[in-house]
Amino acid sequence: MHRWVYVVIGALILSVQGGQMPLTVGEISLMLRAGYSSSSVMQELSARRCVDAVDQAKEKTLVNSGASAELIAALKSGMYSLSADKTEKVLQQMETQAQHRAEAAQVARKSDAAYQAEVVRQRNAKPATINTGGTEAVSEFLKSDLIRLRSGDPIRADETALANKKLIVFYFSAEWCGPCRKFTPQLVDYYKRVSPEHPEFEIVFFSSDKSQYAMEKYMRDENMPWLAIDFTKLKDKAVLKKNAGDGIPALIVVDSSGNMISSSFANGQYVGPQKVLADLDAIFAGKPPSRVASAQ
Repeated sequence: MHRWVYVVIGALILSVQGGQMPLTVGEISLMLRAGYSSSSVMQELSARRCVDAVDQAKEKTLVNSGASAELIAALKSGMYSLSADKTEKVLQQMETQAQHRAEAAQVARKSDAAYQAEVVRQRNAKPATINTGGTEAVSEFLKSDLIRLRSGDPIRADETALANKKLIVFYFSAEWCGPCRKFTPQLVDYYKRVSPEHPEFEIVFFSSDKSQYAMEKYMRDENMPWLAIDFTKLKDKAVLKKNAGDGIPALIVVDSSGNMISSSFANGQYVGPQKVLADLDAIFAGKPPSRVASAQ
């Protein structure tokens, strides 16, 4: 793929995962509709503040999104408001960022057809690889950047956590994504059923959340038993998203040779994570699907 296409896509990702701007009422509404509680939103507001004044129309938006009376009262009282000079600066910055996003989106739309054609060509040419060194190289690539939950708290994972794994499954997901929250409990059940019998298998969570707080809350709420890439290290590991496509939830499986042997995307089209779980079941049953067989 042309290098400038990667630059455009990277800019879009960084614009989402970048600095924590104050929230708007529209963003607060989206958070509530995505499943955040009013108390969680208030914790986020304590750190980020709110750039909007709550008029009657915005109050109605909040009510329809499920905001608590306490949250609405706090916003109307100005508890989370910025000073006038800071508000003006933030609004100017938001306007500038919106212009940049619009320009980047326009470039991305123009390149989309060429990008999809290149993805198809590369995937049909040979099995994709994340790293030619296999899972040993993936383990080295991630060894200092992995976390896991212990007693509900995120802790640094052992540097050898992936050292002897033969199948690494990357899980691309986010707390704000409704389909992800529906699928994650299924994946947790699958992991708990399969991993004791197949210690060569591991899942690594690659978050698409907008903040470390949201990512860790998601991990706790779903009791994720697998590894995760530290939120602060995600932008340095963006190469792992190369074959992940744009839709989530998504799974990608890498075999012991470093080949991508199963994905939630086929020929650039999203086919979902259940297809990958079916491929894993076939591998564990000793009947790998054709794509797995050709990659081995």
